[in-house]
Amino acid sequence: MKPISIVYSTVALGLVAAGGYGLYALGMNRGMTMTVVATAVPAAPSKDDATDSIAAGEAATRRHIKDGLKAGDMDPLTGKKIIYYHDPMVPGKNFDAPGKSPFMDMMLVPKYSGGEQDQGTVNVSPRVQQNLGIRTAAVVSGSLQRDLAAVGTIAWNERDQVVIQARAAGFIERLYVRATLDTVRKGQALAEIYVPEWVAAQEEFLSVRRMQGADLSSLVDGARQRMRQVGMNDEQIQRVEATGQVQPRFTLTAPIGGVVVELLAREGMSVMPGATLFRINGNSTIWANAEIPESQTALVRVGTAVEARSPAVADAVFKGRVQAILPEVNPGTRTLKARIELANPQGRLSPGMFVTVNFAALAGRPLLLVPSEAVIETGKRSVVIVAEGDGKFRSVPVEVGLESNGQTEIKRGLKLDQKVVVSGQFLIDSEASLSAFEARMGDAKAGGEMLPSHRGTAVVRAVDKDDVLLDHGPIPSLQWGGMTMSFKNPSSGGQPKVKIGDRVEFEFVMGGDGPQLTAIAPTPKGKVQ
Repeated sequence: MKPISIVYSTVALGLVAAGGYGLYALGMNRGMTMTVVATAVPAAPSKDDATDSIAAGEAATRRHIKDGLKAGDMDPLTGKKIIYYHDPMVPGKNFDAPGKSPFMDMMLVPKYSGGEQDQGTVNVSPRVQQNLGIRTAAVVSGSLQRDLAAVGTIAWNERDQVVIQARAAGFIERLYVRATLDTVRKGQALAEIYVPEWVAAQEEFLSVRRMQGADLSSLVDGARQRMRQVGMNDEQIQRVEATGQVQPRFTLTAPIGGVVVELLAREGMSVMPGATLFRINGNSTIWANAEIPESQTALVRVGTAVEARSPAVADAVFKGRVQAILPEVNPGTRTLKARIELANPQGRLSPGMFVTVNFAALAGRPLLLVPSEAVIETGKRSVVIVAEGDGKFRSVPVEVGLESNGQTEIKRGLKLDQKVVVSGQFLIDSEASLSAFEARMGDAKAGGEMLPSHRGTAVVRAVDKDDVLLDHGPIPSLQWGGMTMSFKNPSSGGQPKVKIGDRVEFEFVMGGDGPQLTAIAPTPKGKVQ
């Protein structure tokens, strides 16, 4: 019969935190009730390592209770400051005072200051790496293809706008443009205005010119200046001089081609000096106000080339450049506006239309890049897991930069060609389980000495070439209750010489990928009926 694989307890939060301690098994022919106390077994630790193991941590917690210590105090035995207490089986839950875990039948474990570099390095055996699906990628040098697309709306180009006002008091005798948003050409007649005040100034000028005598140039110049004062321009004055006749009416013309966006003149109305009669906006160029997420504004520069497309003009691509990044953030959408000036041939784009804007990729300097999935964002820091070889992994804080097309810039913290974990890294980075992880997930040797062995009795439920399924009693050295679970066959190779139903005595160690038998043999009592 094929042995049933062991499923790690859900309180272990994804295998790493529980390791070999939170194992439970699917029942075979009978249900069993068990209580497992998660306890790490120190591998012949030194003094510093012992304080980081769960067993030593529980002992330290009991001592802290006895001595009245808590988070923030200095442990006189270790000489280290106590940061907090935590349950290695439940990552992310920290406590200020020592005591029993509210989650497991064990004491909380103290977390000390210092030693982060050692605690940040963990060992994962090849078999566990395969089970976790751990993949790595190299830190590479390259430039990001920093393309960006955004949506925006069309608006008038306010820099291509003119206002036409009355320069003197008069009457509008004829109006050539009668509706707002009419299109006009440059030089097109807009209105004809009769200005009585101009008649007197022109008559005075013509009278001075007809006078006989020497040195009348000053009088002529004075009369010409009075025509300017009443609002006549040089072109109108030259017409009076050329014809020698009074010009009581003049025609307003469009100084630019475009659209009449404001029309305040009406035929027959009187106008006062300075009154606005027309406002014309050019439409040879148009603005597109694109909404840029504030996190992506670094990808946009003034002068960046863009291409815009509108569903209203599906067959056209409008080219332009970024004219300005407006210094105002929309608090609702967290976006900034990029003002883009687009060429608008034939006036096909009109204010209010939606457009999709594609910004040209910016040429960038070479950057250190990692896959974006390798970066763990905790809210306070960014972390990657570096694979150092031989099953060793280290948590490294990094400073990230731009992100595009699944790659993230690393400004500080990594070097070229280092290997980073891109799958399963959050299990390794779990801060609350790092100290227990090293003790549980190491190889069969730690610190150059063999891991402690543990003994028990059991009934064989299944046997195959890789595993033996044992229904064992309590394991006092690990504070395990009785349960049915799988053990790897001895590393010496070969299938153990036991059969289903045999009552056996066995010995095992906690290896990097779970419990591994070192010896197993039938008891003198033989088979169980």
